[in-house]
Amino acid sequence: MGKVWPALDIHVPGCDPQLQELVLAELDDFQPTVIQEGEESSPLRAFFASAESRDAAARALAESFRSHLFVASVDVEDEDWAARSQAQLRAITIGRLTIAPPWDTYEKKGQTPLLVVIKPSMGFGTGHHVTTRLMLKALQALPVEDRTVLDIGCGSGVLAIAAVRLGARSAVGIDVDADAIANATENVDLNNVRELVRLEHADFEEISSPAQVVMANLTGGLLERSSARLAKLVEPHGHLVVSGFMESERATVVPPLERWLTLEKTDQEDEWMSAVYKSRQM
Repeated sequence: MGKVWPALDIHVPGCDPQLQELVLAELDDFQPTVIQEGEESSPLRAFFASAESRDAAARALAESFRSHLFVASVDVEDEDWAARSQAQLRAITIGRLTIAPPWDTYEKKGQTPLLVVIKPSMGFGTGHHVTTRLMLKALQALPVEDRTVLDIGCGSGVLAIAAVRLGARSAVGIDVDADAIANATENVDLNNVRELVRLEHADFEEISSPAQVVMANLTGGLLERSSARLAKLVEPHGHLVVSGFMESERATVVPPLERWLTLEKTDQEDEWMSAVYKSRQM
């Protein structure tokens, strides 16, 4: 038997977008590793690092929404589920970058030198999720060339790899999920950037080395709780880019970081947002 992934299947009545947004915000506190958004009558499926986290999330949803949701705990036994479920993914271009799965790179090589190949897996970040696109868009608007980059919660490694494609001197990707690091390692090798991208299986609270560009595509709750720590990881004259929070969370996510950093701009696609900050240190 392959590895078992603990997950929740969440049926949102009528695919109500407002109710789904509230559900995603509730799940935030339990740090799901991947959320597969359902289409039409399909349930929303949330994967977790442990059965304990999954069960705690189920109890919280039951308490908050009661009979308004149907939630079922499931165990997904096949660790190749991501590759199969995302087999129809095709390359996507964001600005100067093309993010492509291994099976859709041939034609793209003649179009742009800034190709990032990402193998779909449990590691979040194929380029197709809104928050990844917002991060990649923001990254291209920053002075990245010859700078050091730190990618917190690196998932698939897409942001760290994209940073070196854009000319960064080096990038460090960290994640608490060992499976994400394994996938990121595959992607670093697929892109031949092992000399420029270093990966660490660690909690960013344990990281002491700051960088000139820090990226954190996390969750709204984690960004809010970790604002002071994130600010300390930004070097003087450096930038912090964050995403993973919704418009409804803006008031609790954006202001805490402004205690230490200067907000330069925000961006939004659908209900998801990103924010770019600059260090005040001289």
